[in-house]
Amino acid sequence: MLYLPSEQGQGIVEYALLLALVTLVVIVILSLLGPAIGNVFSNLYANV
Repeated sequence: MLYLPSEQGQGIVEYALLLALVTLVVIVILSLLGPAIGNVFSNLYANV
């Protein structure tokens, strides 16, 4: 019991991996839907 391993770094790595995964998903969604969203705003601007 003289040495107890610290697991604090493990939690930080897990949060970093989760943040990277969410960022990747957002980038993929925006790259797929970006032109469609741009067209909607262009049509709204043209009609105003």
